[in-house]
Amino acid sequence: MAELTQAAYVTGEVRRRERFRAVVASTVGTSIEWYDFFVYGFGAILIFPSVFFPARNPTVSLLASLTTYFGGFAARPIGAAIFGHYGDRIGRKATLIATLVFMGVATFLVGLVPTYAQIGIWGAIILTVLRILQGIGVGGEWGGSVLLSTEWGHPRGRRGFLGSWPQFGVPIGLILGYLALKVFQPVDVYWGWRIPFLLSAILFAVGLYIRVGVLETPVFARLLERQRVERVPVLDVVVRNWREIVLSALIRTGQQAPFYIFTTYILTYAVKTLKFKQGDVFNYVLVAAFLSLLTVPLWGYVSDLIGRKRMYVIGAAAMLVWSFVYWPLLDTRVAGLAFLAIALSLPIHDMQYGPQAAFIAESFTGRLRYSGASLGYQLASVTAGGPAPLIAVALLAAYKTSLAIAIYMAICALISIVAAALLTDRTRQDYSAEYDEAASPAATPA
Repeated sequence: MAELTQAAYVTGEVRRRERFRAVVASTVGTSIEWYDFFVYGFGAILIFPSVFFPARNPTVSLLASLTTYFGGFAARPIGAAIFGHYGDRIGRKATLIATLVFMGVATFLVGLVPTYAQIGIWGAIILTVLRILQGIGVGGEWGGSVLLSTEWGHPRGRRGFLGSWPQFGVPIGLILGYLALKVFQPVDVYWGWRIPFLLSAILFAVGLYIRVGVLETPVFARLLERQRVERVPVLDVVVRNWREIVLSALIRTGQQAPFYIFTTYILTYAVKTLKFKQGDVFNYVLVAAFLSLLTVPLWGYVSDLIGRKRMYVIGAAAMLVWSFVYWPLLDTRVAGLAFLAIALSLPIHDMQYGPQAAFIAESFTGRLRYSGASLGYQLASVTAGGPAPLIAVALLAAYKTSLAIAIYMAICALISIVAAALLTDRTRQDYSAEYDEAASPAATPA
């Protein structure tokens, strides 16, 4: 309790040092967990259809594999509810350590699952269970990482910029996952793919070491001192803030669905449909991910200047237009134009993703923030992220044209525009104050 009391009121150099540690811990942790999540996604597209779901029809094998991939998304709201409860009850730090352990063990075990040739359908069942456990871990990870970063900042400070650093873990995880698969997949078709999953144990140990050394956030420490911790925060936030939860999920529609098309579905579309070399497509996506390292914090910073809502609506509108540019560029089958489409996809996506963490976290008062932000963020995994590759495969099979996928992405972007317009902009509000005890949110430009 003494540590928490001290953390609640630290100022000056101490606060800056702890803020830096919190940002590093959040970024490293999310990088590791997204590495784990992406490695599975790449495996579900390129490896698991033949290893765990062999069938005469390749489309059937792919859809079966992507169904297990979707299982991880379906489990994420469960993780959000479980870890959101404890994040608002016992603290951000302890809960984040638990999510890292959960995710790390599940990912390591994926690398040990016997194939269909070895134990038949049981291999696919075990794989599905582990994927669900992965999803539960990720479901609790994001909210805690964002709160750890933003709650150590100044109450009226640059939350968009601070909140973008846990988002920064996504392109890092994407780069690490792609490189691991690129290096180890060709080693051996039977066991080479297992190495990236087994290597996650090293990353897990590093992340755990960093997170253990971080102090609890001042916002949660203050809640403990004032005895304002809710007994059932998940239930309370659903009752009090159901509107913010729904809108938080909907603003992600135009960001998350395109993201998994840009990073996962593109691997099968560009290689199998457009006949590009797999190695070239890997390289194009890696370039996009490296650009994203710059654009995620950039757009988070810009949102601090012009307001979260304005930045988000601009980003969603850009995605709506890009939906009808991306696919025609790819379908030219010209390497340079395909590279341009893939390389620019993530920087445009980041116009929403950079400010998204602060936009969602700011929608909930401190004592319900972990639960509310996690639920809103992760519900979109069921409605947008998880189904996106499956929908893309089905649309192409049904209509034989990428225009159908472009229309689907544009509709998702339109949903985000409407939802963002309805969500309250709290860019200028005191983040450390309980919203129901403070004045109404400061107005920001529409």
